[in-house]
Amino acid sequence: MVGVPTSSLPALSPPAQATEAFTLAVPKLFGLSGIAALLTIAPVFLQAPLVRWAPMATTLCTIPLVLLALALVRHPDPARQRLGLLLVGFAGSWLGGSLFWGWCRAHPFLHVPIEGFALPLALGGLGTRWRLGASFYLASLLGTALTDALIAITGLMPLWPPVVAAPPEAAALLLREAAQALLHPVPLMALALAAFWMVRLARKLWTGDAGGKVAAAALASTLLVDGLFFAAALLAPRFSGLI
Repeated sequence: MVGVPTSSLPALSPPAQATEAFTLAVPKLFGLSGIAALLTIAPVFLQAPLVRWAPMATTLCTIPLVLLALALVRHPDPARQRLGLLLVGFAGSWLGGSLFWGWCRAHPFLHVPIEGFALPLALGGLGTRWRLGASFYLASLLGTALTDALIAITGLMPLWPPVVAAPPEAAALLLREAAQALLHPVPLMALALAAFWMVRLARKLWTGDAGGKVAAAALASTLLVDGLFFAAALLAPRFSGLI
């Protein structure tokens, strides 16, 4: 068989080469569940402060994210297809988070409704080829809902609007006071029970298919993020991502 001359092959531009290398290396390095965990953790400390300074730009980042995801879904490599499907779900979470934290952050009861804007699509996607993305989105939304429920149960919800509206110094003090209010038996018991339930659910999901493992990774990572946020609120509120 006669080989195709190298000179006749289309050359990729440097950005395309970088994207090609990235989408090839990431799935092999972290695995799908590891990527799901990273996509759950990173936005909390990256998106939240970014959207506060540039809400429109952060929201518009959804467009290239979706384009990249759809390009990967059409790729012949199954590993990149799965990565693309996962990024579709992440794009939904990113858009919902950008909309809330950009314009409605002082209204905590709108948090889950806004971030859950794609809930019908995600539920419908569970039985289709989009199951991976839908599983990630739904697990992320469930983690958000559980976190907000704990904030309400422990009586901290009224402090949310003042914290996000106050100047940095005052917000840091309020956030530390809110975290210290959790260092009592009843709030700690509520947190422990919620953590126990989330771990059990994550373990059950992990025994399922790839979608279940992605959901388990996202849910377990939400628990880790909540712990990191609690520690940051106590020790260094400015690094919590909320101020």
